Amino acid sequence: MDRHGNIRAIRLTAQVMVLVLKRHATRAGLDPERATGHSLRADLATSTASAGVPERVIAAQTDPRGTAILHRYIREGLLFRENAASAAGL
Repeated sequence: MDRHGNIRAIRLTAQVMVLVLKRHATRAGLDPERATGHSLRADLATSTASAGVPERVIAAQTDPRGTAILHRYIREGLLFRENAASAAGL
């Protein structure tokens, strides 16, 4: 979909997607430098793994460059969600 709401038969390029993402991050009051395609993939992998989605389903959606990268996304994200300190309310 272009900026005028017209649906096109072509995909957005990675560069255009990053520009759109950064613009919306700025509008939301977030640091646009931290908004990247990588952060979207990593956050999606972490959130869906935390919700119990099978890794093969996550991999099909995020298209990681191998299972090692997918596991790293999930492991790093879950460090902050699944730990003793957060369970204790700290």
